[in-house]
Amino acid sequence: MNLELLDFIVGTAGHIDHGKTALVRALTGTDADRLPEEKRRGITIDLGFAELDLGEARIGFVDVPGHERFVKNMLAGAHGIDSVALVIAADEGVMPQTREHFEICRLLETKTGLIVLTKIDLVDDELLELVRLDAAELVQNSFLENAPIAEVSAKTGAGIENLKKLLGEIARKIPARKNETVPRLPVDRAFSVKGFGTVITGTLLSGEISETDEMELLPAGRRARVRGLQTHGKTVNRARAGQRAAINLGGVDYSEIERGAVLAPPDTLRPTQIFDAETEVLRDAPRSLKTRQRVRVHVGATEVLARVQVLEDAGEIAPGEKGFVQLRLESSIVAVPNERFIIRSYSPQRTVAGGKIIDGLAAKHRRKNAAIVRNRLQKWLAAEASGDKAAQVHIFLETAADAGASRSDLQARTAWRTEILDAAIAENLRRKSIVQAENRYLARTPFDRLAAKTLEEIKEHHRREPLARGILRETLREKVFSDLPPEIFRAVLAHLETAGKITAEKDVVRIAAHNQKLSPEDAAVREKIERVYQKSKLEVPTLEQVLSEAIAGSKTTKEQARKVFQLFLDAGELVRVTPEFYFRAADLNALVEKMRGFAAEKTADRMIDVPAFKDLAGVSRKYAIPLLEYFDREKLTRRMGEKRLVL
Repeated sequence: MNLELLDFIVGTAGHIDHGKTALVRALTGTDADRLPEEKRRGITIDLGFAELDLGEARIGFVDVPGHERFVKNMLAGAHGIDSVALVIAADEGVMPQTREHFEICRLLETKTGLIVLTKIDLVDDELLELVRLDAAELVQNSFLENAPIAEVSAKTGAGIENLKKLLGEIARKIPARKNETVPRLPVDRAFSVKGFGTVITGTLLSGEISETDEMELLPAGRRARVRGLQTHGKTVNRARAGQRAAINLGGVDYSEIERGAVLAPPDTLRPTQIFDAETEVLRDAPRSLKTRQRVRVHVGATEVLARVQVLEDAGEIAPGEKGFVQLRLESSIVAVPNERFIIRSYSPQRTVAGGKIIDGLAAKHRRKNAAIVRNRLQKWLAAEASGDKAAQVHIFLETAADAGASRSDLQARTAWRTEILDAAIAENLRRKSIVQAENRYLARTPFDRLAAKTLEEIKEHHRREPLARGILRETLREKVFSDLPPEIFRAVLAHLETAGKITAEKDVVRIAAHNQKLSPEDAAVREKIERVYQKSKLEVPTLEQVLSEAIAGSKTTKEQARKVFQLFLDAGELVRVTPEFYFRAADLNALVEKMRGFAAEKTADRMIDVPAFKDLAGVSRKYAIPLLEYFDREKLTRRMGEKRLVL
């Protein structure tokens, strides 16, 4: 037998006082009622647990309360079961909580189970046959339609051995868990054991947990270390998916852990208050599920209040119908794709719907975008049904739009194990359906849209400023990528440059084919500016004087002359020394060579003072001081008192 099938969880379900706890006791010898109040009142209030070793299979029983007031507790135990034992008392037949528990199991997509008719010692054959028919009608067209029916009496022991045999047969048929997600255990109990400290219990839904593992309790984000493990009452080194486990945790007090917390490896899952889902409303629900309706949502072992946002055009989902919804929660939970959930009305409390989570970390949707969201969710369901993991990742990246997602973002969104996620990312890269931007990934559509927007912004800048070399890199980033991670900006520029569409030169970006074309008027201004600096050498006029001389006798404005002047700066022909004075680069370079020659002759100290510099440069103090300070800034000289050391 496949070892993964050796351990499975059976949950009881059914109306109050139909003998669920007595049945578990007859099968296992364990009284699952552990609370004094349960023993005093004779009813199950909270979850109970027991174990049965059939040799070929080990069963963990989750005994749930049947009273309508404790359906919340029933739901906390139903989330992790592999199979259900639908218990119906032969002396009463199908009752309200029988129906509600059955619908809950159906909505949770419990795959297998059986019907157990209890208290057969209290009825005759004729009444027993009526109860059989009643049960068959209840489960018609459901996962239990062809399920075996066991008839037992916990009091006399009749039928118990046959029930064990049927459970063994079910064990052989239960499919192995997919086990694709990171280890995840919803906590249904937390308590303290003297000498050990904090202990939690729950059903491990996926993966494995081993002794000494570092784990995280969500949504609180508390770190803890696994100090010990038990399954089926025995100490073990590791627990695997499908087993109920008791875990001794170090580093956290049991009083800090609430039912519904999720134990997972650190930094893999994230809390959420919004998720998108496909939902089915029960046929016998009293009314449609509507936008803004306040409901109780049960995910895993937790209950949380929420508001419904129906994503269908009608704004509601009628009884018996399916549709897409967004659930906006009033507190944080952990929600992963494919996880089942139940919706109960706020008041009076009644199960009205259930469904499957699609996006556990969804953004809040606007009503006008409902059609787009529906289309995306339908694509995800199709990809999930076909097993196309790469397509699922691609859909999540399309949802993330321009911001893309990091690998850790994708793991939190999918909950997949590392090797599964990495394979899906690699397949997308092979298909060229996504783009890698350093440590982030973008779907191809938003990436191409950003690239096109970037090109258009550069072209628009060229139209506005035809004489400019291009747009400043930082200006471009602020205009197109202001709210996006910097690695996306760098990736788009690299892509466009590789494609030969742009040229990035230090701090300026331009279209590759861009040429700075001068009109006859601009060419005349350029020629005048060039003559001014050639003539003045190192005794240059101020910038304002240069511009005034350049436009004298023409209709060119001073602002246009400034743009022509900028061409000299962009080309490196002119150098800004002060806001007033600009010098030809060639003249400055010649002066530097003169200084170094002067210093080389003075081998003792390589120093030059202001008078010597004035004589060397042939300039007055008006230019000498700004030039020396410029050389200081450029690390060509170093001021030492009243002199400069030539470097």
